[in-house]
Amino acid sequence: MSGSAGTDSVRMARGAGESRTETADADGRTAAALEALILQTRPVQVQHTGPVHLPTRSSGTAPAVRRTIGDTDLQVHPLALGCSVFGWTTDGDTAMAILDRHFELGGNFLDTADSYAAGRSEVLIGSWMRTRGVRDDIVISTKIGRNRDNPGLSPRSIVGAVHASLERLGTDRIDLLHFHYDDLDVPLEESLGAMETLINSGTVRYIAASNFTAERLMEARVLAANGLPRFAAVETPYNLMNRVSFESSLALVTRAQGLAVMPYFALAHGFLTGKYHSKADLTDTIRAGRASAYLNRTGLKVLGTVERIAEDHGVAPSSIALAWLLAREGVAAPVASASRPDQVDALVAAGSVRLGRADMVDLDRVSA
Repeated sequence: MSGSAGTDSVRMARGAGESRTETADADGRTAAALEALILQTRPVQVQHTGPVHLPTRSSGTAPAVRRTIGDTDLQVHPLALGCSVFGWTTDGDTAMAILDRHFELGGNFLDTADSYAAGRSEVLIGSWMRTRGVRDDIVISTKIGRNRDNPGLSPRSIVGAVHASLERLGTDRIDLLHFHYDDLDVPLEESLGAMETLINSGTVRYIAASNFTAERLMEARVLAANGLPRFAAVETPYNLMNRVSFESSLALVTRAQGLAVMPYFALAHGFLTGKYHSKADLTDTIRAGRASAYLNRTGLKVLGTVERIAEDHGVAPSSIALAWLLAREGVAAPVASASRPDQVDALVAAGSVRLGRADMVDLDRVSA
């Protein structure tokens, strides 16, 4: 952390007690007015209709091994199903089938955001939970800060975004709420102060960060030490093809703070599934275009090692790539998405793969 950043953090922390009750947000609203804004927001009407179809969990699969998110009481399957494609490249019926298969295999952790398909992802998840009657069996992780209706992390935007997400999800609480990106235009103290009010109201259970630097996570911890809510987890890009961005100061800070790490782009835009071996395999999609960056000598060596180990274990390459992440210190649940129901099996299977020491050495060496 730079000297000025550290000084600012301490200065903000010293005034944390007063500012939570006296500091106005960007629109001049005090914390008391913020509470009034929350109370005035139309409450979510949760529909308690009977389930249309409740998927039966496969009897042939091993019991799902749950992991705890940081210092919370959230018990999750070690694979967070990424729902960014819902309502975008994946239609509603397919999204429902993917969610059914994930649940059937023991999955319970869904990762979305208020900006995914302009909120359509949350709507589809909410519809699925309602018609299947499974809300209490699911841990919802969503993110705010990038939706056009409630941009940024000002207290007003946070309150508006949270209630809009609750409406779309058809629920009365969010289990894990991420700040999607760091908003440098708003003091972090103000953003966390708004979250304190929402947590106290019961609409948000725990908070997390996404795409935060190590320095900002340190600042957040200083503020938490002075009474503001603390982050329980962090989402960050991390995979066998991209290790440096995380395995530096960010890894040290997350480890020191006991943050649960949720790697996204866990399969390197699909490259680590084994789908792409040459340019002839590329399709005219955004994902394939991003994966093409790894079609080089280094990338193919990594993929070759992944595929060899996958064959040894009798699983798909994607299961090995995710299992490697799960074996890394601090990683709680990688985030990975599926565009078809049959792709979910390999994702969920990663939680049951136990890589040997030789496997880890080979993967670490080839991806270093």
